[in-house]
Amino acid sequence: MPRQLRTIVLVAFERAQMLDVVGPLQVFATANDEVAAPVAPYRLCLVSSAGGPITTSSGLAVVGERLAAAAGPIDTLIVAGGAGVDAACRDRRLIAWIARASKRTRRTCSVCTGAFLLAEAGLLAGRRATTHWSACADLAARYPDIDVDPDAIYVQDGAVWSSAGITAGIDLALALVEGDLGRSLAMRVARRLVVFLKRPGGQSQFSALLEAQTADDGFAALHEWMAANLAGDLSVERLADQAAMSPRNFARVYAAKFGTTPAKAVEAMRVEAARRALEDSDRQIDEVARRCGFGDEETMRRAFQRRLGVNPRDYRRRFAA
Repeated sequence: MPRQLRTIVLVAFERAQMLDVVGPLQVFATANDEVAAPVAPYRLCLVSSAGGPITTSSGLAVVGERLAAAAGPIDTLIVAGGAGVDAACRDRRLIAWIARASKRTRRTCSVCTGAFLLAEAGLLAGRRATTHWSACADLAARYPDIDVDPDAIYVQDGAVWSSAGITAGIDLALALVEGDLGRSLAMRVARRLVVFLKRPGGQSQFSALLEAQTADDGFAALHEWMAANLAGDLSVERLADQAAMSPRNFARVYAAKFGTTPAKAVEAMRVEAARRALEDSDRQIDEVARRCGFGDEETMRRAFQRRLGVNPRDYRRRFAA
């Protein structure tokens, strides 16, 4: 039986986020490359209100077709986000087209702040959805009938999908490919793109850890010291001493600033270091565990299961160079 051809239509606009556009499209394009069949599973179409060149927020341009080019059956409609989303929300022709097109699609999706366009089109009312972590509060305030999940990487509510910020569009597209073509094919696509098939953690975890690494808040030097001393004593008492604070006050202030406990931050750093070691070196797993501060392989295994949903040996098999 011939494989079904699925039309993927991605909607962009002036000052859309480049990776919101090209990230998901590349996932589907790579799936086409990975399928050993005369006919590729996906047909890709990029559209915008006016058609022609679309200048993204990075200043680079992509070229789309007019909305009318997507007149036929649409399997999956994906709406990008980006700095120009507020202006796009005022484009009543675009909003009306999204609302109409969603009625003839199998699934409708948003990437990042593209959720605001779906909301404006009335597609998220009474549904659970997500967007970039920095815009979740605004989405909930402007559209109180949406159940906004600030932590999810992506959310499916019926035929409507939404994803978190920017690179989460890749996670969303991989989930769609997995649903269409199976886990094995989706895993091959993820390996080709060197990304997780299912990213560990939620977006609040990632935003907190990124802020912890970059914030100029008095803890930057501590985080550098922690990263350089992962195999040492990183108890709350030791960290508090390094920060010249009492343990109780340190734990309270740290949790308030980063939304996580010092112990969880330490574990996250150690898991990240162990991941790199497993990917890039041929050290024995118990040696990696010791070097990264876990003490033994079993402790590291439990940390990997909590954070990545996979044990270190399986992680190495999947991602080692």
